[in-house]
Amino acid sequence: MLSNGHGGFGGRAGETHREQSRQGAPARPNNLCRATEDVVRAHRADLHEPEQEPDPTTNTEPSVETVAMVPIAQLPDSLTATRTRERHALIQELAGQGMTITAMSQHLGLDRKTVRKYRDADSPESLINGRRSRARSFEEFVPYLRHRVRNDHVTNAVQLFAELQARGYRGSRRTVRRYMEPLRAAVTTPALPPAPPTVREVTRLITSHPERLTEEETTQLKAILARSPQLTKLAEHVTAFAKMMMERTGAKGLKPWLTAVLTDDIPQLRSFARGIERDLDAVTNGLSLPYSSGAVEGNVTRVKALKRGRYGRANLDLLRKIILCSPC
Repeated sequence: MLSNGHGGFGGRAGETHREQSRQGAPARPNNLCRATEDVVRAHRADLHEPEQEPDPTTNTEPSVETVAMVPIAQLPDSLTATRTRERHALIQELAGQGMTITAMSQHLGLDRKTVRKYRDADSPESLINGRRSRARSFEEFVPYLRHRVRNDHVTNAVQLFAELQARGYRGSRRTVRRYMEPLRAAVTTPALPPAPPTVREVTRLITSHPERLTEEETTQLKAILARSPQLTKLAEHVTAFAKMMMERTGAKGLKPWLTAVLTDDIPQLRSFARGIERDLDAVTNGLSLPYSSGAVEGNVTRVKALKRGRYGRANLDLLRKIILCSPC
C-alpha cells in the first residue's frame, strides 16, 4: 500500500528536492513506513496479549493429594535392594524344601555365612543395609519438600538436594531423585503464552492493503488495535495517506491530513508531517499529478549498474560511450 519512493518521501526529514539533488541520494530513508515502525516500536508493550485472569472455579495449582509425598517404603527399589529381595525369597524357598546351609551354599555359590543370614532373616527389609535409618533421616525433610512442591512448584531434584544439604541432609542425591520422580508426572507445567508479533510484522500489517491480508492477519491486527488507542490512530492516518496516494487527492486531502497528524500525540508521525510541510508543494504534486519519476530513477539505476560492471577501471570517456551505446 505504501512505497519508499513515492513523490519525494524517500528523503531525510526537512530536506527539499533541490537539496537532495545537490547532496545525492539519502543514506537512510525516513518515510511514512519508517515513521510507522518507530511508532509501533514505541508501543511494543501493546503487542502482548493481556494475561487472562484465572478462573476461581478452576484450581490450576497442584492439589495436596497430587503433591503428597510418596512413603519411603513405596519408593522404587535400587538394584541392590531388588537383588536382596530375590535372593531372600530363593533361599527361603530352598530352606522350605529341606536343603541344608552347606547344600544351598554349594548350589548358589554363596558363602555359608551369607546363606545363614538370608535364611534366618524374617524379611528382606532387615537385610537392606541402612534403609530404615536413611528413611528416618529423609522423613525429617519431607515437610520441607512438600512445601516447595506445593507452594513453589519446584520439582528439580538437583536443586532440592542442594537445599536439603544446606539444611543438614546427609543422604544421597539418588534418594531425593527417586522420591521426586512420581511428582514430576503429577505436577504439570503451565503452557507458555504465544510470542507476540514483532515490530516489523505489525508495521507490515498496518501499511499493507487490507485485501492483501489473510483472515488470520486481519483478526490479529484488529486485536492489536483494540487494545492500543495510539496504534489505532496510527492505522487511521496511514490508511488516509494511502488513500490519497491511490486516488491522487493530495490537493484536497493533504492539508487536513497534516492538521490531524499534528493534532494527535504521536511524535514520530508529527516529525514526518513537519518534513512534508517543508516541501509541501512537491509533495502535493506527487499526491495529485499522474506523473512519476520512475523513468528517471530507472535510468539512474541503469547508469550505476553499467558503471559498477566495469569495477571502476573505465575512465569518463569510455563510460560515456558505454552509456550512450547501451540499450535503454
